[in-house]
Amino acid sequence: MGQSAATLSVGCGRDAGGGEVTLSVDARREAVTARIPSARAGAASANAPSTSNTSSASSASRRRPQRPAVENKPVEFWPTAAIRDALETDDLTVWQRIAAAIKRDPYGRTARQVEEVLESTRPYGVSKALSEVLSRSRENLEANERAEVARLIRALLGRSGLKPQEFASRIGVSGEEFAHYLEARTSPPASLMVRMSRLSDRFAKMKAQRANGGR
Repeated sequence: MGQSAATLSVGCGRDAGGGEVTLSVDARREAVTARIPSARAGAASANAPSTSNTSSASSASRRRPQRPAVENKPVEFWPTAAIRDALETDDLTVWQRIAAAIKRDPYGRTARQVEEVLESTRPYGVSKALSEVLSRSRENLEANERAEVARLIRALLGRSGLKPQEFASRIGVSGEEFAHYLEARTSPPASLMVRMSRLSDRFAKMKAQRANGGR
């Protein structure tokens, strides 16, 4: 009579000793044998079933990522190796913690670590999602910064008492470019901000003097 076999996976992602159980049934002898590849048995025992089974289990053990050993610390304090390990896991909560750290500081330590890991190797299913988090977080940060600069420019303009076209002319830019600054489409260089501040101060003092009757 023939022989039939069935394979049953055992263990889980965090079980380094897991593998496959192969059940082999010989109907003639009515014997049942079970072979369980083990990562631990492969290195130490000379009585292992086969070298290929042991090698396969050892490779599987290495592929199974472990949760970062420093996961109880804030993500901002994790070393790059821990970030890399975290990206290799399938733990959504760990990924969410990393994403939250990136959003808090898009150019901070964690963001730079994730960027480094993703640039060096991209074997992770989460890589595309985290790349998107990096990109959008930085875009949002830059948009908020442009809006903050625009508010400051509007304050300088209002303090000067000048109309936008005249203010733009006195700082050496076109009316259209100045309008872009006011609308937060673009931001001026630092040197131009200094020029705006000085112009605003000068005309604010002139307004104050006129208000006080020229004293």
